[in-house]
Amino acid sequence: MKHLLGLEDLSADEITRILNDAEGFVGVGVGTIPKRDDLKGKVVANLFFEPSTRTRVSFGLAARRLGAETLDFSPGGSSTAKGETFIDTAKNIEAMGVNAMVIRHSSPGAPHVLTRHLLPHVHVVNAGDGAHEHPTQGLLDILTIRQRKRRVAGLTVGLVGDIAHSRVARSNIHGLTKLGAKVIVCGPTTLVPSEVAGLGVEITHDLDAILPRCDVLNLLRIQFERQRSGLFPSIREYRLLFGMDGDRMRRAKPDVLLLAPGPINRGVEITPDAADGPNSAILDQVTNGLAVRMAVLSLLCGEG
Repeated sequence: MKHLLGLEDLSADEITRILNDAEGFVGVGVGTIPKRDDLKGKVVANLFFEPSTRTRVSFGLAARRLGAETLDFSPGGSSTAKGETFIDTAKNIEAMGVNAMVIRHSSPGAPHVLTRHLLPHVHVVNAGDGAHEHPTQGLLDILTIRQRKRRVAGLTVGLVGDIAHSRVARSNIHGLTKLGAKVIVCGPTTLVPSEVAGLGVEITHDLDAILPRCDVLNLLRIQFERQRSGLFPSIREYRLLFGMDGDRMRRAKPDVLLLAPGPINRGVEITPDAADGPNSAILDQVTNGLAVRMAVLSLLCGEG
């Protein structure tokens, strides 16, 4: 594997290998578990053209815990404000001697385009491209499911919320279906495009109807920044129809697993009692995100 651009292009075996590797990186650099030197002498550049907290911080920390140097870029205060193109920016950073570029961009396909302009030794990792894919988020979600449920095959996973604008939903769909899970997508009719059925998922607009069937619920953020107005009547109505709260928790399976690829809008997609309750693995996702990103960087850039 030279790049990680999406889970759509990976086989079930390739996904499983990354998950297995990630298990070995959980906790590295924390407490008595020492850092590693898999990437000693390497340089990882983080090019984030969109805001990020968890993904950006964890990629940087993952690289440093593997012994790499890191270079962080954001468009604010950069020459992109003077008209420098995305490709020229990347090629100038490449000229500083980097081995990998982690990129987040608002345009779908931006990481794919980048691979056609960089030297062969530079690896590209997609950290989210528009509404297309977010492969490491999909991997960390699946790793969390596997840890908590001890399997993925045969589980029923509900993806609830803004499917239309969610790159996380698409990576989850590709990864989960390849590993044998059944995926149900659920949300307002305006936020669940009918073509998603072609990805092998079930579509519903009734969360209450699927609650008793789901082993896992992944509660996706309403992406107000990507939407035009009028896609649903109000936040209050969305919360009543699709928000996870104490009442819905009582009607779900007792061991239902709750995931949410932050940031979460508390009181919209999920209430605090559900987000902070025993069924929630939201902070486990963050921990696993670091392990997954270490595994990906090691696999791409390591000598092994």
